[in-house]
Amino acid sequence: MTPIKTNSPKLHREARLAREKLHLEGEVPDGVLRAEIDASWRRSLSHGVHFNAKHELALESSAGLDVLLASNRLLIDAALPAIDYLAERQGKEGLIILANSDATILAVEGRADRLKGSGLQDITLGACWSEAVRGTNALGTALVEARPTLIDCGEHYLDRLSDFSCTSVPIHCPQGDILGVLDLTREGPLGRAHDSTALLAMAVSQIESRVFNASYPDEIVLAFHSRRQYLESPWQGLLAVSLGGQILAVSAQACQLLHAERSALVGRRCEEFLGVDGLQLLARLHQGGAGSLQTAKGEFFYKTLRAPQRSINVSSPPRTAAKTPKAQPDLEALAGSNTRYARALRMARQGLANELPVLLLGETGTGKEVIARALHMAGARCDKPFVAVNCAAIPEGLIESELFGYREGAFTGSRRGGMVGRLQQAHGGTLFLDEIGDMPLALQARLLRVLQDRKVAPLGAGEEQDIDVALICATHRDLKRLVEEKHFREDLFYRVNGISVMLPALREREDFGALVTRMLTTLGAPAVVLHDDLDRLLSGYHWPGNIRQLEMVLRTALAMREPGDIVLTLDHLPDSMLDELTASERPQAGSIRENELELIRQSLDTHQGNVSAAADALGISRATLYRKLKQLRS
Repeated sequence: MTPIKTNSPKLHREARLAREKLHLEGEVPDGVLRAEIDASWRRSLSHGVHFNAKHELALESSAGLDVLLASNRLLIDAALPAIDYLAERQGKEGLIILANSDATILAVEGRADRLKGSGLQDITLGACWSEAVRGTNALGTALVEARPTLIDCGEHYLDRLSDFSCTSVPIHCPQGDILGVLDLTREGPLGRAHDSTALLAMAVSQIESRVFNASYPDEIVLAFHSRRQYLESPWQGLLAVSLGGQILAVSAQACQLLHAERSALVGRRCEEFLGVDGLQLLARLHQGGAGSLQTAKGEFFYKTLRAPQRSINVSSPPRTAAKTPKAQPDLEALAGSNTRYARALRMARQGLANELPVLLLGETGTGKEVIARALHMAGARCDKPFVAVNCAAIPEGLIESELFGYREGAFTGSRRGGMVGRLQQAHGGTLFLDEIGDMPLALQARLLRVLQDRKVAPLGAGEEQDIDVALICATHRDLKRLVEEKHFREDLFYRVNGISVMLPALREREDFGALVTRMLTTLGAPAVVLHDDLDRLLSGYHWPGNIRQLEMVLRTALAMREPGDIVLTLDHLPDSMLDELTASERPQAGSIRENELELIRQSLDTHQGNVSAAADALGISRATLYRKLKQLRS
C-alpha cells in the first residue's frame, strides 16, 4: 500500500491557514490541505469533533480494561517483541503505540512522561483514538484509509496536537481484515518520513507473522519465497494448510508471490493450485524443516513454521463410494490383550458414570483423545456433546474466552451475539481438557471454582449459568512435580485426579499386530496387510511418537500404494522414514553405530556382497547404504 506523503514546510503553512479559517468560519477551506488530510478533517467535522477540544479520557473501567486486554491478547503478545525493539531505537524521541481495530490503545512505550506533559495526557491504555473521537490522527486515520498514514505537525485536526507528528501502519489478520495499528508519535516534524514508515512496516510484518502462526495451532504453517535469502524477512509469504491439504489462509505477500487474489486461493487444495503432488507435499511439510518445491508457479523455497503432531490425512479418498460415518472404537478393544490396562479403562468408565473426573496420563501420541472419546461413547452421555479443548494449543490470551465465552458487547471487537464458551457447549455431555498441565496458572483458579460450583459466567456477564459436564483431563506432564514447583494448583490437582489411567507407550504393548490391523481398518484399508519384512521392522521399532507416529507411517505407506496393492512393503516408505525406523534406540547413543553396522553387515553377508540387494532388503537406497558405510567406518 502507498502511504500518505507529506512535504513539511509548505504543509505547515497551509495547515495553519486552514486551522485559522476553521476557527473563524467553522468549515474546512477548499484546496488548502493535501487531499488525504482534507478528507479526514471533513470527516472529523462531520463527527462533531471540535478542533479546540481538550483532554477527554473516557477510559474503560478497570474491569472493562481487563476484558479489553484479554480479548486482544493474541495481538498484544504478537506485538510486544516488536514494540520492545522500536522502544529501544525510537523510544527516546517519542511514543510507540499499539491499538486495536477500533483505535483503542492496548500498549504504550517510550517517553510517555515527557510527551504527556506536552499535551498527550490521553494517550493511555483504554483510550480511543478513532477519527470520530479525536479527529485526524495517524492511529484513527490509518484505520479509515486502510493504509500506512503520516500526519505532520499542524495536520492533526485537534489544535492541541499541532506540535506533534505521527506515523501509523495497519496490522492485518490472516484473513486480510485489519486487526489493529502500530504507531510512532513524536514532538516536532516528521523529518525523514520514509525511514519511520519502513521501520514500522517491518515491525508490522513481524507481528502479522506471529499472529498468522498462532492462529492455526493445529494446522501446517509455512513461510515461502522464490528466493531463499528472503525467508524470515518481511517479504516472505505465509500459507496455512489443513491436515487434509486445503489452503486455509494466505498472507498478502503470499498473494503477491503466487500472483493470485486471496479469494482465489483460500479453500483450494494445495496441489490443485501449486501443481505438485498434494500427498507428498503434506508429508514433507509435516516432517518440518526447510526445502524447496518445484511448482507450476516456479521454484519456491520454504520453511515449515508449524507442524502439528497430529497425523495428516494422506490416504487416498474413495472416488465413488459415499463417506460412511466413522466408527467409534470400542473401549475394550483399545486395551488389546493388556488386562491391567483394560481393568483401568473399565474403572474409568464406571467412575465417569458416577460423576468422578478421569485423568489420562501418558506420553505424547499414546491416543489420549481417542480414549477420552471412547469413554464418552461408552457412557450414558454418548448422545450428548463431546467437547475437546487443547490447553496447550490455544494462545494464553484467548483460552479464557474460549473456555468461558463472552456476551455481546463485552469488549471492543467482540462478535455480534457473543460467543458460547466450550464449558457451556459441553453442557449435558463431556468436557475433555487435553494438556491441562499447560493451562496458565491464573486460569486454574477460575476453572477450579467452576468445577466446585458447577456454574459459569461468560466474560462481560454478571449472571452465572449452571453447567452439567462429565470431566476428562489429560496430560503428558508430571502433575505432582508441577504442584511441587508451584506451576499447578494443588487443589485443582485433587479436583481433576479422580480415576487416574496410565496409557502404555506403544513400545510396551504386546498387541502390536492387532493394533496395526485395527488401525488399517480405521484408515479405510481393512483388506491390506503388512509384508513380513515391514512387520518385523515396525514391531522392533521403539516408537518415540507412539500411536500417532505409527498412524503416520501407515498413512504414508497407504498413500504410496499402486492401484490393487494389498500388501504393504518396505518399498512403500520413503528413505527418510526407513532411515528413522531402522535406527536403534535413541537414548543408547553409544550402541547405535554398532547395531546399525551389524545390520548392514548381516544384509551384505546374506546377499553375498550384492549392495543393491542388501539395500533393498534394508529398505534404503544404494546411495544411502554407501553413505552409512562410510559414516560408520570413519
